Amino acid sequence: MDQLIAVCNELREFIIDHLSHNPGHFASSLGTVELTVALHYLYNTPYDKLVWDVGHQAYSHKILTGRRDQFHTNRKFGGISGFTNPEESEYDTFIAGHASTSISAALGMAVAANLNDTLDRHVVAIIGDGAMTGGLAFEGLNNVSSQPNNLLIILNDNDMSIDANVGGIKEYLVKMTSSSLYNRMRYGVYKQFKRRNILNDNRKNFILRFNNSLKSLIIRQQNIFEGLNIRYFGIVDGHDLPSLIRILGNIQNMKGPKLLHIRTVKGKGYKPAEDAATIWHAPGLFDKKTGKRLNKSSNGQPPRYQDVFGHTLTEMAAVNEKIVGVTPAMPTGSSMIHMMKEFPKRVFDVGIAEAHAVTFSAGMAKEGLIPFCAIYSSFMQRAYDQVIHDVALQKLKVILCLDRAGLVGEDGATHHGAFDLAYLRFIPNLIISAPYNEHDLRNLMYTAVYGNSGPFVIRYPRGQGELVEWKNEMKIIPIGKGRKLRDGKDIALLSIGSIGNTGASAIEKAKEYGLNVAHYDLLFLKPLDEELLKEVAENYQTIVTLENGSIEGGMGSAVIEFFADNGYNNLNIHRLGIKDEFISHGSTKDLLRYCELDEEGILKLLIKVQKLNEGEI
Repeated sequence: MDQLIAVCNELREFIIDHLSHNPGHFASSLGTVELTVALHYLYNTPYDKLVWDVGHQAYSHKILTGRRDQFHTNRKFGGISGFTNPEESEYDTFIAGHASTSISAALGMAVAANLNDTLDRHVVAIIGDGAMTGGLAFEGLNNVSSQPNNLLIILNDNDMSIDANVGGIKEYLVKMTSSSLYNRMRYGVYKQFKRRNILNDNRKNFILRFNNSLKSLIIRQQNIFEGLNIRYFGIVDGHDLPSLIRILGNIQNMKGPKLLHIRTVKGKGYKPAEDAATIWHAPGLFDKKTGKRLNKSSNGQPPRYQDVFGHTLTEMAAVNEKIVGVTPAMPTGSSMIHMMKEFPKRVFDVGIAEAHAVTFSAGMAKEGLIPFCAIYSSFMQRAYDQVIHDVALQKLKVILCLDRAGLVGEDGATHHGAFDLAYLRFIPNLIISAPYNEHDLRNLMYTAVYGNSGPFVIRYPRGQGELVEWKNEMKIIPIGKGRKLRDGKDIALLSIGSIGNTGASAIEKAKEYGLNVAHYDLLFLKPLDEELLKEVAENYQTIVTLENGSIEGGMGSAVIEFFADNGYNNLNIHRLGIKDEFISHGSTKDLLRYCELDEEGILKLLIKVQKLNEGEI
């Protein structure tokens, strides 16, 4: 046991040291050190399956499973992923980038173990309390007791309390109900009853429910898990390693589904992180001795798009009481925290529940409110049916703000907002827009409120904007109208969104190669500016489309469809966008270069298509 405690101390120090100069998800992984050590000590991994819910908490797991020497490459281009990934290690049983998936995935593995006669295989799902707000987690829980399995769910509670504080009788019940002697006696009685035909499955479930009701009466509280016939053990101190190992060992070979509720502290072992877990979720660079964060100053630099959104929303809400804000567990990440501070009763953090966020917004819109629903682009994928069925079909005035659109950097494939343009443009009644800069973002937000009566999508990227002087006088802009940014005679470049600024730089560089390129900013994917596209088709033989989104099905595809449908069949069209693959993690700069969406990649294509035109290739 002394050696195991030493391993925990070494792991914690290793994580603090490495993340101080190679930023990553900090507080969550410090909170699960003891749990990770206990699980790998007791279970025969990778034969036994550990299914982590969101990789934020799995750094100790990665370090203990052969990746200590690679950990300095964490989240870097070509390095190891910040989340669990089966392609990276056999110890990573399931990819974990989006929350609330672990129970469903682990239940599938546990049922497979029964069907495959690998009955000695243990399956454990480790889910954080934040992920328990996701609907998928409850769908999994609801199905757990209806399937034959021996699944263990570990609820890592580090922020909210599902049960009351630990008291004397509760501690006694945890020790008793998880002890091997108690459970041998319990199982022996069950076998005797079944042998004498006193107990069948229906009666068993009745007795289990009665047992749970009796326990609830004694300790004066109930929980949802026992209501679903899942045996519940808790609350256990997740940092008391000897106790954690003892209880896990006692329940390890129990039959049937069970849940162990542990309490942990985010940032455990590093006081600055313990005191401010939200800030230290992903703190960036910091001095590990002093705890001082070393993020670069933004003085004199353009603000981040998310901050422009947050400040603009607050500004608009101050003059229009119907404006409300909705976010699924991302008030800080989406910068809706600004409005939350000013108008706390008009901003709703619904937890990790994107589908609910959209339909909740639709309900408010039905009653005359104007909801701004801010969701990261990759997470909006989880609410696709709600966008169609609950918003677009009813033409409700919900303003869907898709933050982190396009390539997002170090979080990688699970977080890139690559698909939104493609998966939204087929939906009737939607207006889909992407700002070229911060002035456009503000104007689009204003137009969505005062110049439109139905659903409105605004997608914008992660990170720094374009303008130091970003605060313009907002105005209503014509919906479905783009603009010509630059005249040219050789090639027409059509762009949408802030990636157009990179296109503009490439066009300027192209002049050195004798190229004269026109530049058009569409601003709206839906409705398309048909007059602008006709002008382009009638004046240019060669057209390049540019978007920070999937090359399949996105803006470039929409433009080609328009030209084909309108008889413009002799055009040379070349598309630039995110490659038709899941793009890995790395800095945004590295990923734009890989996808040839940086200045050099765009310039390279412009030169290439001009040479094709002149017959040099």
